[in-house]
Amino acid sequence: MIFEKNAIAAFSAIILSAAISAQAADTKPNVLIFVADDLGYADMGFKGSQIQTPNLDRLAGEGAVLNRFYTAPICSPTRAALMTGRDPGTLGVAYSVILPWDTGGVHTDEHFMPESFQQAGYQTAMVGKWHLGHSQQVFHPNERGFDSFYGHLHTEVGFYPPFANLGGIDFQRNGKTIDDQGYETFLLADEASRWIEQRDKTRPFFMYLPFLAPHEPLEAPDEFVEKYKDLEDQREPARSPSSDMSAFGHILPSRRPLYAAVVDAMDQSIGQVLDTLDSENIADNTIVLFFSDNGATRVDGRGGGDNAPLRGGKAESYEGGIRVAALARWPQHIAAGSEIDEMITVMDVFPTLAAATGIKAQNKKTFDGYNALKTLTEDQPVERDNIVIFGSEIPLYGSFNFAAIEGDWKLVQWVEQDLYQITVKNELYNLSNDIGEWNDLSDKHPEQVKRMTEAIAQWRANYPINGTRARIAAPPGWHPPLDWSTFPQPLNELQEEPAHSMAPNKPILYMLDQKQGDRGRLVYDCQRLSLLGNVCNPLSP
Repeated sequence: MIFEKNAIAAFSAIILSAAISAQAADTKPNVLIFVADDLGYADMGFKGSQIQTPNLDRLAGEGAVLNRFYTAPICSPTRAALMTGRDPGTLGVAYSVILPWDTGGVHTDEHFMPESFQQAGYQTAMVGKWHLGHSQQVFHPNERGFDSFYGHLHTEVGFYPPFANLGGIDFQRNGKTIDDQGYETFLLADEASRWIEQRDKTRPFFMYLPFLAPHEPLEAPDEFVEKYKDLEDQREPARSPSSDMSAFGHILPSRRPLYAAVVDAMDQSIGQVLDTLDSENIADNTIVLFFSDNGATRVDGRGGGDNAPLRGGKAESYEGGIRVAALARWPQHIAAGSEIDEMITVMDVFPTLAAATGIKAQNKKTFDGYNALKTLTEDQPVERDNIVIFGSEIPLYGSFNFAAIEGDWKLVQWVEQDLYQITVKNELYNLSNDIGEWNDLSDKHPEQVKRMTEAIAQWRANYPINGTRARIAAPPGWHPPLDWSTFPQPLNELQEEPAHSMAPNKPILYMLDQKQGDRGRLVYDCQRLSLLGNVCNPLSP
């Protein structure tokens, strides 16, 4: 009898311990990150758009609108910064997106955000578009912290099967090709909802859901196309030679109606996932972040988005390219229906979410982003001691544009490299009273221009010499694969250490790096010796 009582007591203690553990896991907040692809700053219903976005409107009402959230002006740099909390210039993924024929990705010395959440006991999932490396398995989402990956390694795979990039199928689950049928935006929502419902409910989760929508080439189900077929294009010019429609754009039909259909469908998919949080009774304990990877495109008649009242668009360093639509919801922590005007960048997301969830960020390299938790919860500014810089070379090789932001000051720099000359144009704006970038103040504040141009020059000098560039044509004779899921070279066929250069040893590597001057870096993540200019510190980690 005593044995039975002891056994019952022991069993009860085990059950109680398990219940306490489950309760503790439930109190740690889940994380859900939605990323739209090329959404316009003005393209949400609560901003007065004619596009119906009731679910994004709901997020805005239940959380905060982030009025000054910055990303890179193009796709891969934003995603690289999000995953690492680091400057895409340092990463060598800034000037261009990772193209199908590129063999690189984000350096394997870099630590990805989901890896920290994994190590903290979170279950992790990615559903959607990767675009951070595909040539070797070391770059694959499953090797960068995601337990589960459902989606595409590339961009522009289309919204309907066969989801192909350059003719090769690009749709997989954890490295295995799949043949799921349907509209891609809805497939992603179905997978995300399924995964949340079937998760281990004793552990918190981290989910990353980057949509293809509303990136070109645009497609939508018939009922959505019909809904917006008569939508008038009432957008104002973007006031940028690169963004406003070319001669071809003026004779092509407006993309606005089809774009609206794609955005509406994405909003409904977001609503499905939010409803899943509700049905699982975890909405109150889930941090939800939504933002676009860059501004909407307006170039050559392809773009249907609206970045008003901002200037420019995707691939440009004007506000329309880098200040993006963004929302954050965390019940009881972020004030419902609030607006946050303080500056937050995509590099801040990793350190901020680590602080919000109470996990330890396991990165060895220093964050370039800042912990903006008090900005979200108390509307306090981040005390930044650096100038934030973004750049782009897309789509013209040798044609760069940069943004340098310091408080309310912003420098926009255009650099054109021709065969025999380089031309540089600087424009200076004060964003406190000119977010539309109408008034160039560069002539009135030459010292501020000098300070910020020097910062851009140093940023460019640190760029890895073989980082992404606007090589938008394939190498001569290069053949794409039939199936992208089989393309990454397996781990067992790769050496353990990443390559550095043709230098036979480290001393020669550092000497060769020094000879490059301001052209770029051979030494990855160069930490300069301050007294010796461009010389990298061989003792830095």
